[in-house]
Amino acid sequence: MSTNFEKHYQKVIDEKDLEQLRDVLVSKDSELANRFRALFNLKCVAEAFEKDPEDANKAVQFIAETFVDDSELLKHEVAYVLGQTKNMTSCPILRKVMLDAEQQPMVRHEAAEALGALGDLDSLDDLKTVLEKDPHPAVQQTAELAIGRINWAHSAKAEEEQLQESLYSSTDPAPPLALDKDYKIAELQKLLTDQSKPMFDRYRAMFRLRDIGTNESIYALATGFDDPSALFKHEIAYVFGQMGNPAAVPRLVEVLARMEEAPMVRHEAAEALGAIATPDVVPVLKMYLNDPVDVVRESAIVALDMYEYENSNELEYAPPTAAN
Repeated sequence: MSTNFEKHYQKVIDEKDLEQLRDVLVSKDSELANRFRALFNLKCVAEAFEKDPEDANKAVQFIAETFVDDSELLKHEVAYVLGQTKNMTSCPILRKVMLDAEQQPMVRHEAAEALGALGDLDSLDDLKTVLEKDPHPAVQQTAELAIGRINWAHSAKAEEEQLQESLYSSTDPAPPLALDKDYKIAELQKLLTDQSKPMFDRYRAMFRLRDIGTNESIYALATGFDDPSALFKHEIAYVFGQMGNPAAVPRLVEVLARMEEAPMVRHEAAEALGAIATPDVVPVLKMYLNDPVDVVRESAIVALDMYEYENSNELEYAPPTAAN
C-alpha cells in the first residue's frame, strides 16, 4: 500500500488537461515525483464520477495504462489509487492485474487490497483463487484481508458498528475496532501481535491503535515489526506515515536499515519517513538513494521530495484544473 503521497501530490501541473496529465504519468522520461503528481491529479478526476462520469472513467483508463511500466513502486501506487477512487470501473482492471503472474508480487498485492477497499463482491471468486494459488505469501494474505473487508462491508455488522470518525482520508484494508468496547492499549497490542488470530482482526486492532494516536500507541504498534509477515510489517510502516508522529522515526530507521528485510517493508518505511518529514530523516533517506533494491531507491527519492514540500513555503496543493 501507498503511504501518504496524496496530500503532497495533488498539485496543478501548469494547467495540463487530462491527456497531458496522462502523458506525464506514462512517460518514463518524466521525473518520478512529477509522475506521482500527475497520478494524484488524475485520481481527483477518477473519483468525481458522480459529477462527470465520462472524464472520471477516462481518468481510470489513463491511470491503468501505467501497469505496463517497469517501476514496481509506481505500479503499486497506481493500484492503490484505483482502490481509493470508489470508482467501480476500476475493478475489472484490478482483477486482471491481481491475476497476472507477470506483475511483481507487490503490485498484485496492492491490486488485491484495492479490490477490498472498493468492496467489490464480484471480485470474491478471483480473490479466493489468489488466496489458494498465488505463490507469494503477501499476496495470499492480502487476498484474505480483502475477502474479510468485502464480507464485512456487506454485512449487518458494518451497519451496526459504531466506528470513530476517521482522521484520515484513506479507505483502509480493515476498519478499526468499534467504539462499543473501551480497549486498553495493552489489549490491542495483544491482539495485534497474536499470530493465531485472523489477519483481518489484527488489522482492526492496528487501526484502532492508529486512531488513539498517542506515543504509547506508537510503541505498541512498533512491536508489529517483529512479526514474520512482510505484509503485516509494511502496514505498520504505512500507519506510522499516516500518523506523522516523530516518535515512530527511530523504529522506521531501524526497519529501513534491515537489508535482509522484504523490499515492500523497507520501501514503506522510507515513505513513512518522508511523510513524517522531520529534519533528522533527510540524511537517513539520502543513504538509500543508491540502494540496490529499485523500489527502496525510488521510495527514498520520492520521500525526499515529500520532505522538501512539507518544509517549503508553498501553499497547499490545489485540486487539478482538469477536475474543475
